[in-house]
Amino acid sequence: MSAEPAPTSLTRAPRPGIAGRVHRALHERTAHLSPTMRALLWSMGAGFLFSVLNAIARTLTQHLHPMEAQFLRYLFGVAVMLPLVARAGLAAYRPQRIGGQFLRGAVHALGLMLWFSALPKIPLADMTAIGFTGPIFIMIGAWLFLSEPMRWERWLATGIGFAGMLVVLGPKFAGSGVQAGWWHLVMLASAPVFAASYLLTKALTRSETTEVIVFWQALTVTAFSLPLALPVWQWPGAWQWAGFAVCGLLGTFGHYCLTRSYRQADISATQSVKFLDLIWASLLGLAVFGDIPTLSTLIGGAIISAATIWLARRESRALSRMDSEP
Repeated sequence: MSAEPAPTSLTRAPRPGIAGRVHRALHERTAHLSPTMRALLWSMGAGFLFSVLNAIARTLTQHLHPMEAQFLRYLFGVAVMLPLVARAGLAAYRPQRIGGQFLRGAVHALGLMLWFSALPKIPLADMTAIGFTGPIFIMIGAWLFLSEPMRWERWLATGIGFAGMLVVLGPKFAGSGVQAGWWHLVMLASAPVFAASYLLTKALTRSETTEVIVFWQALTVTAFSLPLALPVWQWPGAWQWAGFAVCGLLGTFGHYCLTRSYRQADISATQSVKFLDLIWASLLGLAVFGDIPTLSTLIGGAIISAATIWLARRESRALSRMDSEP
C-alpha cells in the first residue's frame, strides 16, 4: 500500500492556523485506525461533501447554462484557496510536475463538461448510481497503470456494488423515454473520464502535496472552462453567487478529503465506500427536490451498503494481520 510520503523541503507546505488545527485534531482522533480505515473515512467524507455540492449545483444549473456553472464552481474553488496560498507563499504551492497538473486539469474539465450537461436532466440518485461505474474503471486502470494489487475481496465488493447499481438503474432505463435515456448515457460517459482524472491524482500524490494538487486542479479546470462559459454567459443573481461560493468551499474540502484518502491506501481500496454516496443523494433528493426513492433504489442501496461494510472489515483485518507479523 502507498503511504503518505515523509515531508521534505520540496513537499512540505506550511499549514494555516485553522486548517492546521483541524488537521491535527483529525489526525489525533484517527491515529489508532489502520491506514485503510482512515482512507475509507476520508473517502466517505468526500462523498458526503460532493453529494451536498451536487444538490446545490443541480439547482444552479436549472437557472444558468451548465458550462457557466462549471466555470463559476471552480472559480470559487480558486478563490477559497487564495488566502491559504497567500499565507503559505507561492513557493509552497509550486508544483514539481506542472505538465501533470495541466493534464489532470484538462481530463477533469472534459469529464465535467459531460457531467454538468446531464446534471439538470436526471435525479440526484440516478446521477450518483451511474457514477458508481467509475470504481470499475479506476480499479482496472490502477491495476494496469499503477501496478496496484487486485485482491479478490476488492473485485467481489466492487462487483456486488455494481450489481446494486444495476438494481437501482435497471427499471429507470427500461421506463425512460429517448431523451431521458440520452442524458443518462451522457452522465455514464463521464465515469471513465473521471476515472482517468482520479488515477492521475493518485500518480501526482507521489510527488506533490495534497494542497498543491487541490489548488492546481481548481486553477487548471477554471482556465479550461472559461472559453466554454463566455459564449453562454449571463450574470448570476445574488443567491446564485452565494450558491457558487458554497460550492467552492464544498468542492475544495471534498477534493482535499479525496486526495488524502489516496495518500493513505491503494486507490482501489477506497472505491467500494463510494457506493454510500447513493444514500446521501437519495436523502438530499427527497429533501431538496421532493424525489421519493423507489423500491429499486432502496434495495440497491442496501446491497451496496452491505458490500461496503464487508470490504471495510476485510481490509482492516488483513492489515492487522500484516502488522502483527514479525
